[in-house]
Amino acid sequence: MLGMKKKPKQTAQIDSLIGQNTEIHGDVIFSGGLHVDGTVKGSVIAEQGNDSLLTLSERGTIEGEVKVPNVVINGKVIGDVYALAHIELAAEARINGNVYYSLIEMAMGAEVNGNLVHKTDESVVPLKSSAHKQQTEEKTVSES
Repeated sequence: MLGMKKKPKQTAQIDSLIGQNTEIHGDVIFSGGLHVDGTVKGSVIAEQGNDSLLTLSERGTIEGEVKVPNVVINGKVIGDVYALAHIELAAEARINGNVYYSLIEMAMGAEVNGNLVHKTDESVVPLKSSAHKQQTEEKTVSES
């Protein structure tokens, strides 16, 4: 209707920032919002039991696994990405690894050199193969 203003889109709160000229060697474990403009050579993992958000800008790079419920990628990831809730791949996103997701948005120009694997919330992190599980169960039964 006329005269009604649209509410501005709310952005997630950034609790931690890795700046453009920063390079971190080792795993990053966080909660809340993490924005990466620099380089992380290690895994990026959100603490369990929260609704964390990782934002990787077009200048950012992660060389390791990403395990975060909500992910927005516009930079480069070398490693697997496990998005427990939602992942958004922007136009400049470049992923060399598999993407395990529950809900995905992918812009034209985004690139994934690996598999896109749709999973439910309970099974986003891959478990051992069912064949391995069956062999383990058979071994347990035969040992009894």
